[in-house]
Amino acid sequence: MLLRRHLLGAGLAAPLLLHHRDARAQAAGASAFSDRPLRYICPFPPGATNDNIARVMSRALGERLGISVVVENRAGAGGAVGARLVAEAKPDAHTLLNASAGNLVIAPHLSAVGYDPLRDLAPVALTGEAYSIVAVHPSLPVTTIAGLVDYARKNPGLLNYASAGIGSAGHLRGALLAEEGRFDAVHAPFPGSAPAAHSVVAGDCHLIIDPIAAPHVRAGRLRGIATLGPDRWDLFPGTPTLTEQTFGEAWPNGGWFGLFAPRGTPDAAIAELNRHYNDSLADPAVEAALRRFGLRPIAATPQELARRVAADHAESGDTLRRLRIA
Repeated sequence: MLLRRHLLGAGLAAPLLLHHRDARAQAAGASAFSDRPLRYICPFPPGATNDNIARVMSRALGERLGISVVVENRAGAGGAVGARLVAEAKPDAHTLLNASAGNLVIAPHLSAVGYDPLRDLAPVALTGEAYSIVAVHPSLPVTTIAGLVDYARKNPGLLNYASAGIGSAGHLRGALLAEEGRFDAVHAPFPGSAPAAHSVVAGDCHLIIDPIAAPHVRAGRLRGIATLGPDRWDLFPGTPTLTEQTFGEAWPNGGWFGLFAPRGTPDAAIAELNRHYNDSLADPAVEAALRRFGLRPIAATPQELARRVAADHAESGDTLRRLRIA
């Protein structure tokens, strides 16, 4: 009789224990993610600024989600190949895009990229504003933007500028600099910012506007003549900004990075990703790593990022049409 009561009690206790365990999980907030790895798509080659940021944020996000987050480099077409892969992926929050602004606000105006950035991708989180630097090969006898403009005008058709590809921020900024300075320059697109920077270091190209050039400037392999960003770049406190040199005040903003998911991704999953992502940005180690790659971390809601994409997409489109690039 005692054995029967003991077994009966154990049988009744099991559902109660399960109930309390489920209640604790609900109180803690159940995760929208399974244990399988999360794909973190970088639409540029290894070594690019986008790739560097993807490596930092994928590790930070994986630690907070408690799952493996794997970076996949899917380069091509100025970042459009990787962006399209995510736009067409299953909306289960396990395929994410580490987007540069150029993938979403520039490239779609230049060719049939196969996705609508305002319709096919769900904004998740802003990573931050990117600083950049205008860097030239040391053989070029210029130290300021005014000197570069004067040299270009006196040597028509000589200058070329390297970029991470057609539709990249460096492409648009090079065209804008030539327009504002009223000189001709040939665009030399590369499959990523790292090979573009190496082309300038080698002397094959004269100029690049990209944060990837920063270590080359610090090492003396390139000369920095201006920075771009919300203020002076702390890595180059003695280098004046482009606007301090009376250039670039009306340029559209193409210098941010953010995280995106396929359209239709559940709101709960996006909210969870946004929370963990913003928590990561507040981590001093993550912030320091991002700043080394020329990024000032900025937390934002998915709604704020959506408004940013829409505004920059419209402004960039107008600019590209004016420049007759689109």
